[in-house]
Amino acid sequence: MDPYMQTALNLAEQGRYTCAPNPMVGCVLVKDNRIVGQGWHQRSGEAHAEIRALAEAGPLARGAIAYVTLEPCNHQGKTGACTEALINAGIETVYAAIQDPNPCVQGRGIAALRAAGISVHLGEGAKQAEVLNEVFFHSIREAEPFVIAKWAMSLDGKISTLPSQSRWITAEDTRQHAHQLRRQVSAILIGAHTAIKDDPQLTVRLNEINIADSEQPWRVILSTQGALPLHLKLFNDAFVSRTLVYTTELISGLQQKQLEDKGVSVCILPVNKEGKVCISSVLADLYRREISSVLVEGGSQILSQFYKAHKIQKIYAYIAPKLIGGTEALSPLMSETLEETVWQRAAVISFESDLCMVIQKKRSYQ
Repeated sequence: MDPYMQTALNLAEQGRYTCAPNPMVGCVLVKDNRIVGQGWHQRSGEAHAEIRALAEAGPLARGAIAYVTLEPCNHQGKTGACTEALINAGIETVYAAIQDPNPCVQGRGIAALRAAGISVHLGEGAKQAEVLNEVFFHSIREAEPFVIAKWAMSLDGKISTLPSQSRWITAEDTRQHAHQLRRQVSAILIGAHTAIKDDPQLTVRLNEINIADSEQPWRVILSTQGALPLHLKLFNDAFVSRTLVYTTELISGLQQKQLEDKGVSVCILPVNKEGKVCISSVLADLYRREISSVLVEGGSQILSQFYKAHKIQKIYAYIAPKLIGGTEALSPLMSETLEETVWQRAAVISFESDLCMVIQKKRSYQ
């Protein structure tokens, strides 16, 4: 790959924790074989990568070559059109890794640049660019969030210890990695049983790293009847306004009012054929709220529902060298025999005592 495009991809990566629901984008401006400007998209509503690179280059941008990891936009959104800025700055050539699937762009940026006499080359680093932005590409194409399933389990496939022996399955360094995974997503989702049994916070808590309140993910609970205790941590902390309960018409009017009085958003959705909250409706509503990725943390019934609905795109299975046994301890997917899905290994991550197997659905670009 061209080293300048690789530099642009490395820059884009810096937006992983902050730019959602927008894509990660990096831009490098080159003139006389040296970099004169570079930038990356940091947050939604702020300057795009091209604008930051142009600002750094100043007058040196005239006659330069731009390497950008995604087709420049040609529409007025929260910020101005990048194509117009590139044209006005006097850029002579643009290398774009991949076309933007957003219907507002989707080739129009390239057409505008070419109409202005700028030479445009598409495809350098395309595979790497789509892998980098798998969340954005999936959410735009499917109009629903990218779903990651995550669980910690023993060697014999148990995600919980016996009720009389409640304890962590994985070690501290492994759990810190799981918090880094939380940091990458827009929302964390659990079922009512897990909410009641574990009373989790569903926040990002990293050693020696302070996470801004605005960067904490949304917390989502699925509860068919909405019968959730009001004392749960999720309903009584600083992030209650970023907490969503998806339920059905079975929720009582009093329970709904009490939750809403606490600042919780309650959304009533249709049921599926099993009488549970409809997963597709949940994802459609989350997408409407500009939530582009969801980490499903359990419990086993919720994980099974997402799996059976074919909504899981990637799985992080944290595996500890322990044996739990017993019939009471649950496995990740507690349902009848599951329909086979083609998964492939994406990574194996080793920790001091545990490991994480990452698998994903086979992608068209692989």
